[in-house]
Order: sequence, then C-alpha cells, then structure tokens
Amino acid sequence: MFRLTFGSIQSEHSSTRIKYLCKPDYLIKSMITFEEALEIVLSHAGLLETETVGFTESLGRVLAENIVSDMDMPPFDKSAMDGYACRKADLKNELEVLEIIAAGQLPGFEVCANQCSKIMTGAMIPKGADCVIMVEHTRVTAKGLIEFTAEKTAGNICFKGEDIKKGEKVLSKGLLIKPQHIAVLASVGCVNPTVYRKAKVGILSTGDELVEPQFEPGSGEIRNSNAWQLMAQARAMNVEATYFGIAPDEERQTLTLIKKALETCDVMLLTGGISMGDYDFVPAVLKEAGFTFHFKSLAVQPGRPTLFGSTAERKICFGLPGNPVSSFNQFELLVKPMLMKMMGHDHNPVIIKFPMAVDYRRKKSERLSFIPVLLHDNGSVSPVEYHGSAHINALNLAFGLMSVPIGVEEIKNGELADVRPL
Repeated sequence: MFRLTFGSIQSEHSSTRIKYLCKPDYLIKSMITFEEALEIVLSHAGLLETETVGFTESLGRVLAENIVSDMDMPPFDKSAMDGYACRKADLKNELEVLEIIAAGQLPGFEVCANQCSKIMTGAMIPKGADCVIMVEHTRVTAKGLIEFTAEKTAGNICFKGEDIKKGEKVLSKGLLIKPQHIAVLASVGCVNPTVYRKAKVGILSTGDELVEPQFEPGSGEIRNSNAWQLMAQARAMNVEATYFGIAPDEERQTLTLIKKALETCDVMLLTGGISMGDYDFVPAVLKEAGFTFHFKSLAVQPGRPTLFGSTAERKICFGLPGNPVSSFNQFELLVKPMLMKMMGHDHNPVIIKFPMAVDYRRKKSERLSFIPVLLHDNGSVSPVEYHGSAHINALNLAFGLMSVPIGVEEIKNGELADVRPL
C-alpha cells in the first residue's frame, strides 16, 4: 500500500521516500532505474469504474466482485462412468438389472440386495447403491444377470458438493477472466458479472518524416509502424485503443491533437519527439496541456528517453521513444502493468530462467538491457540478430526479452538468464 504525500510517495511498510515524484521538472532525477519508474507508474494507476456485462462478453475483463456458487457441485451423487450402480457387498453375486438410468433422468428404483441399475456417466446414483462397476468389468450371464469379473473396484461416484459447496467462492475479485473462467461463471449461474471498465488509450505518432502504411514513403520519409504496433499491443490486452494520427513537427497542431485525445482517453501514448533534437518539442506541448512530469529518462536499454506524466484530472501520458523496439519494450514493461492495474488486475509477468546457448557480451553496463532472444529446442536461449532499437524485424522470431542487469557485462554459455516471454 502507498499513500501520496506532497512531493513524494510514502510506503506504509517502509520509511523510504522517493524524492523525485510530483516535483518540479528541474528537480527530477536525470535518469532513474526501471524499478523506480515502475513504482512511480503504478502509484498513478487510478482504479477505473465498474460495469455489468454478459458473461459471454466478459473474456479478457477483470472481475470487480467475488463470485460464489449458488449450488453444490455436483448437485447430487452422480456416476463417474458408464456401468452398473450396485452394492459393494453384492459384488461376488449375480445381479438383477432393475432399469437403465440416463444422464438427466431420475432413478425409478432403490437398489437392494443382489440388484443393480445400468447407469450412464453423469446420471444420479439410485438409493441403496454405494458403487458403480465399469461395463468393461462385467459380463451378462445366460440368465440375463450381471456378473462382476474384476477382483476389485473403486467407488466411481462423484459425491454431492465434493467439487464446490453452495456459497463457496469460486472466482476472486481482480481475476483476469480467461476461457476456463467462463465455464465457471456459467456453472454457478453468474450470467452478468461486475467487471472494471476497459481503459481507454489514445495513440499519437509525431514527426514530419512519417507516412501511413498504405503510402509509399518519399525521400527522407518512413512508414508509421510504431502507432500500429502500439494499437495491436493495446488491443491484445483488451483495452479500447483509438488512433489519433500523425502530429506534424508543429507545436499548435500537436497540442490540438493531444487535447482531442484527452477528451475521451484515460491514457495517451505518444511516440517520438521526446529526445534532445531541435524538433523534439513534445514535452513542452504536454506541459502546456497540463501535464506534470514524473520522469523523463530511464536507465534502460533500449528505451532511455521515456517520459511519464499526469494531470490534475488524473489523465496519464507516456512519451515513448521513436524507435520501434524501444516503444514495444516500454509498452510491455511499463504501460501494460499500469493499464492492468487501472482495470483492477495486478500484472505479474512470468520471468523464466533459461540457460544461454552462447556467450553474450556488451560493451556498456550502465543501464538495464532487454534483449530479444530465441528459444531453442533444447531449452536454451540466444539473442536474435539485433542491430539496435530501430531494427524492427528483431522481434519477429523473439520468444522473449532477456534482462541484463546494471553492472553485468557478460552472461556466459550455460549460465542462466532471466527471460520475460512475449
């Protein structure tokens, strides 16, 4: 738990204060660690409102309530297989067949001594029976009676309430709903669960050099890939993403597009225009739009020039680097966890340790690196061909991102590396 105080964030479990949060720009640390940045980002993730949706439309949403069962499951003692319901005490005797019980049909007879009922999987166990013998373990005698041919049998009965009892919690608040959870909602009759609303994200590219993908770039131009990559990343996590186009290298037009996005969106993602070039004026425009910056530079490679800000109205903005690998990584590392927390879910990415298939070395170790890697058939990993953050094809075959901590220059063949699957 964290509580905001003027100019800092205070943990209730620690005396540590992060001095750069909510400070004027001139007091912001020039470069902060990824861990510091993530803590700041998550501290600004305000919880969104809730709404009720049909359970068939709830896939990928986050539960805003605990779900309890309205009945015992199974609701009655039922057969676990096709066979004959009988008494264990009579297994050495020939058994008279009373009836055939299909699934969904109520038994018509009580099973007494030397009797049985043929029963189908899922059908209700008749009174008097305490086991079901498999069809494969029986034979029909010349008299039309049933004889058990095996030496012993399990009970083969699913007892009432053994899976779930009435009133028991089956799904927890904060759960990201997956296909298997849809079945649980259906089984307990929760056809209209309460979920957190989807975050609304606006995406804006900047730069006169950009043209949309359907156009052939002219001299000095490139196709706009970042925006559509971010749109796909956002939609893949089930948020509402809106594309607001390419802002030219002109402050007033950029400000107009930013204000338009802020009218409907909770979070804005901008790519490009946040470094140190003559035309990198996006920070100044964002400030005019009402944003306070909490960091502008990360000790992360790629992705150093990443900006994060908020407004008094709790609007959020990320200024992401213009190179595609950088913007992809920073979405996965910072934007996704924040969006998930806004929608009520704590995003804990899986980190798996894999042995290196080759030696990996880097010249500088001042920043935390995230390197795209391949997964080999033998369970080892190796870096993909990677020319830097502008190498858009580097992620095509990547299994995940290998993290190389600050101060580490080499990971040798056979040593374990931390990999975040994509």
